[in-house]
Amino acid sequence: MKNILFVNTCVRKQSRTNALARCLIDTFGGSVTEIRPDLVGLKPLGEGSLNRREELLAAGDFDAAELNAARQFAAADIIVIAAPYWDLTFPALLKIYLENITVCGVTFRYTDEGIPEGLCRAEKLYYVTTSGGPIIHNFGFEYVDALAREFYGIRETRFISAEGLDIIGADAEGILNDVMRKIKNA
Repeated sequence: MKNILFVNTCVRKQSRTNALARCLIDTFGGSVTEIRPDLVGLKPLGEGSLNRREELLAAGDFDAAELNAARQFAAADIIVIAAPYWDLTFPALLKIYLENITVCGVTFRYTDEGIPEGLCRAEKLYYVTTSGGPIIHNFGFEYVDALAREFYGIRETRFISAEGLDIIGADAEGILNDVMRKIKNA
């Protein structure tokens, strides 16, 4: 059975991105663990938390509670990130999550040559988003894709989006249903 990690950064109750991500997750089968960075207390790293992380890593204490999210990410077989398209990127919650899981010795390590090498077991990472207009530049997916490939060792990433949902005259429900149909038939 596949271990699916659902990183949900959708804050609206009626989030279209969340609906799209759940449609995708339903196609997998397996055990799903959902993490909402806004509900689990993850915070941006500051001097104190960085010093604490460095102390834990220097002591080889990879079982510390502060590293739970990183261990969970590293152990997942499939990762689904739901992140609405905001200002050419994603919500700050996702940056905070990524900052907390990018841990040397847990999700990646450095080779003797100083090159990052991934330690994550995930076969695929899916990045799911929706936008009111067209997505012309998606720096959010590009950032996550680079982290997945260069740091985490996840070689296959997929971008799934429903775009133009808030354009006057657009059939938002029809656009979403079309993307969901494609997901189910893939």
